[in-house]
Amino acid sequence: MNRDPLVTLPPALTTPVAPAAGECARYILGIDGGATKTLAAVLDLHERNLHLGHAGPSNEDAIGTRLAVKAILDATDQALAGASIAHAQLAAAVVAVAGTDTASIDRHLHDTRADHWIVVNDVVGAWATATGARPGVGAISGTGSNVFGVGGAHSPEGWVGRTWRAGGWGHLLGDEGSGYWLGAQSIVAALHDRDGSGPPTALSAAALKFFRSPSIEALAASVYTTPLTKGEVAAFAVETSRLAQEGDVVARALFARAAGLLGEQIRAVIANTGLTGDFPVGLIGSAFRAGEVFVSPLTDAIHAVAPEARIFPVQIPPVGGSLLLGMRACGAEGAVGVEELGKLIKSELADT
Repeated sequence: MNRDPLVTLPPALTTPVAPAAGECARYILGIDGGATKTLAAVLDLHERNLHLGHAGPSNEDAIGTRLAVKAILDATDQALAGASIAHAQLAAAVVAVAGTDTASIDRHLHDTRADHWIVVNDVVGAWATATGARPGVGAISGTGSNVFGVGGAHSPEGWVGRTWRAGGWGHLLGDEGSGYWLGAQSIVAALHDRDGSGPPTALSAAALKFFRSPSIEALAASVYTTPLTKGEVAAFAVETSRLAQEGDVVARALFARAAGLLGEQIRAVIANTGLTGDFPVGLIGSAFRAGEVFVSPLTDAIHAVAPEARIFPVQIPPVGGSLLLGMRACGAEGAVGVEELGKLIKSELADT
């Protein structure tokens, strides 16, 4: 079987370029496209401010290429309008979008806008957000799940080290340990409570209230006949988190299972990139808001193979990774630091 990396970094993100000069180096576009929403951000390197644009989902697997590209462009146009610039003024644009394959998005965007836009899987943006685009691992657990890491070191000649992705196969074939997985498994637990094949759980009553269903069997039918969307199922994980924190045994067991499955993927990334010693493992996504019921068993799973790894929930929003990569692509790496960038994004998100 082919064991080449599933995701590699484009040359523009691995080979250093001479620092850009003049007006062309002023504006960077970063995009974070997911299963529930798309966020575009134009960073002004001169004024050190940010302009945001919002749109619906851009995961091609969920809504198709045409609608995904439309969401990306709609969010981009909002951000460009906020900055009062045209897309030709961008020094670099990095689009990090969710989905099992970004090639179709890449082709359509290049046909529509500019051929210098860089399109990567959202897990690459997550890795950059988590590590500052340095050796380490980024693990996503939001609506879906995905893990990506880069080993080696950054040299004058570029990156030296292997990339590796694990997971990211979508909700039908994977997304283990994600919000969708937790939501779906919580419904399954309620069904097992109903038919007596599983233990009683407060998830049953919570599911009826959350989905406004008259019975568990009616909820099961709606999964197939309505059907419930990926986002709707994933949203129920918030209730799973609440009940786990309140001590529901079944809900807590689901988070332990989620941590085990996601931990297996993180361990695969660590093994295949050759990461050793002290390196970051950044946790990104809404599912990690569950806190210790999820993060603690996941930390134990990672430390079993990498005892010195630094595991932490990432505070900077994921679009920050696209902007960091954009600065690297145009030779402006470090023009705005990670901490400052995070504050800019959070401030603008709070305003909008």
